Amino acid sequence: MDAGERLSPGTYRDPWGIPHLRADSARELAFAQGRNAAVDRAWQLEVERHRAQGTSAAFLGADALPWDRFARQVRLDDTARRCFAALERRDPETAAWVRAYVDGVNEGLAEGASRTQEFTETGLAPGRWEPWSPLGVWLAVHILFAGFPAKLWREEVGRRLGAEAVGLFAADGPGTSGSNGWLVTGERTVDGRPVIAGDPHRFIEAPGIYQQVHLSCPEFDVVGLAVPGVPGIAHFGHTGTVAWAITNAMADYQDLYRERLRRSGERVEALGPDGEWRAAYRHVEMVEVAGGDPVEVEVVETGRGPVIIGDSDSQGPVSLRYPPRVTEDLGFSALLPLLRARQVADVDRAFDDWAEPVNVVLAADTEGGLLHRVAGRVPLRDERNGIRIVPAWKPGHEWRGWYAPMPRGTFDDGIAVMANQRGPATPLGVEFAAPHRAARLRHLLKERKDWSVEDMGALHMDTHLASAKALLDHLTALDGLTPDAAALRDRLLRWDLHMESDSTGAATYAAVRSAVVRRLAAHPALACLTGLPSACPEVFRPWLALVPRIGYALENLLTARELYGIDRAEVVRAAVEEAAADAPQGTWGDTHRLDAWRALPLPLNESAAYDSGPALSGDHDCVLCTSSVPGITDRAARGPAARYVWDVACRENSRWAVPFGASGVPGSPHERDQLPLWLTGDLAPVIIDFAQLAKERDGLGNDDD
Repeated sequence: MDAGERLSPGTYRDPWGIPHLRADSARELAFAQGRNAAVDRAWQLEVERHRAQGTSAAFLGADALPWDRFARQVRLDDTARRCFAALERRDPETAAWVRAYVDGVNEGLAEGASRTQEFTETGLAPGRWEPWSPLGVWLAVHILFAGFPAKLWREEVGRRLGAEAVGLFAADGPGTSGSNGWLVTGERTVDGRPVIAGDPHRFIEAPGIYQQVHLSCPEFDVVGLAVPGVPGIAHFGHTGTVAWAITNAMADYQDLYRERLRRSGERVEALGPDGEWRAAYRHVEMVEVAGGDPVEVEVVETGRGPVIIGDSDSQGPVSLRYPPRVTEDLGFSALLPLLRARQVADVDRAFDDWAEPVNVVLAADTEGGLLHRVAGRVPLRDERNGIRIVPAWKPGHEWRGWYAPMPRGTFDDGIAVMANQRGPATPLGVEFAAPHRAARLRHLLKERKDWSVEDMGALHMDTHLASAKALLDHLTALDGLTPDAAALRDRLLRWDLHMESDSTGAATYAAVRSAVVRRLAAHPALACLTGLPSACPEVFRPWLALVPRIGYALENLLTARELYGIDRAEVVRAAVEEAAADAPQGTWGDTHRLDAWRALPLPLNESAAYDSGPALSGDHDCVLCTSSVPGITDRAARGPAARYVWDVACRENSRWAVPFGASGVPGSPHERDQLPLWLTGDLAPVIIDFAQLAKERDGLGNDDD
């Protein structure tokens, strides 16, 4: 194949099966990206589209019903439609670009589905994407990202234990924190060039939530991590002269309102803060359920937002107010400018249009420009809105515009670190991640001034667990233990605080920690927090379960001056004795294993071998944030959903990896080929030279070449 043919438009693949797409215009490139996503990830795309529509139970069964009910009640699909209609009015160029992506998806779905066994197993036929479908996918992926269900938890804690107890349980909610990102300027690198690195933390899915991709046309040439089903590269990208990355800012921008509703026949009215009863929107939808009867869902929307808890006949229904529903804007107008960015100033301007979710951004360019800022849309309102559910009928809880300008961070000694901790986003949030990951990264980065791209992989894999000290301090003071318990304690006090998969000390610590968590949860002083409010939907259970809440807040609970009369020394003593009586016989990796989410379980002939591994290092407060649920399971459902190292001035020197692989096609050689890299912290090279790539024959997927 000659150079002219290699540079022609089309899909190219590197040795990892990563798609490198080349087209003659931005719009044609969007079409190519959509088609490629459909060919490589057809099942994933269709699952996400149906989740956005609230129609996934129709082929996944009753287990998907709680999500579908929530998606209908919160009006995800309708919000996506409204946002796209507004995008067409405000930014027709981007709207046309999104349409081109959707056309590509529709072009490739049949081919992708023919290569993916899940369609046959479920009887699902590939559907047709609408122009707003990518916006719906984006909404569905991020609607819970701000953790508004934590307000339900704080409501219960305040109601059952008192307002002063809320702070004791301050900890990140499920799925919201664990991401790391850091930028070192040229003064701290071996070659004088800035480097950006990190790893977004999410539920680990198979196939993965991020797709490595290279998008090239005469107007721009960008590599990065795309969300399948959404055009462009939103979160992590490198254009050749400027690179950017994000983490969740942990901002609070979604509010819950306790509503007063009254019904008259089919008509529903809601009491507003002006004392007037006003008509609420209402209709009924039917959710189809594979293997079961259809389920009726009442959809009600007040002047605050959609009712997501209870209905018009229940006591104390709760509505959700979230920015895209109010503004009809998801921030998609930032996507094309990001691809076209050449300098930090371009990235900065693009993120001025960012909406959802609210992120902390790091960026650097080849001309010395640096950026550290928050991007997104956060409403101005009473601070009580951020803590708990507020009464819809009382004045003072309305939104009063938007927080602006968004806060900016600094570079301390040539370093900026973002790890969901308190920082530039502090004025915008209520609960943030513990400072340990950020402090550890800063400590390690300050040790040297000769960092290279190759060195950054070691930082991704750091397993030091500073939060363990709270429990170990209690162990130090224990006396009168049985001989076996005393020996266990002494081993733990000699442990190096690293959660390595081959560490027996880490396994012992985890066993004692889980015993402490369970005993605290069972104590009468805290057991009052057991049990969901009767009207609370199942989809919010992870935020309201007592044992995980205690597990994530254990450091606070063990170091608080007083804990409702609980003798914590005796709790720890009993936990040590319990662990000693059934001491772990192996290592942390024996029980700390990856538990990836799949929309459809693996066939029995595959699941036994796959579910037995792989072993993981790390823990929730480690830089290597592989989150288990202390007190319930050592298995990790959350962790780094990708890793990247951007060499800002020499893009071809950059590195990346994802948990599984580039392909979502079962049995593909690229379905899981990056898993060994992900487990060890190694990274694949970012290849940008099309002359080094294999051109795909038209109409063939990456497994046919």
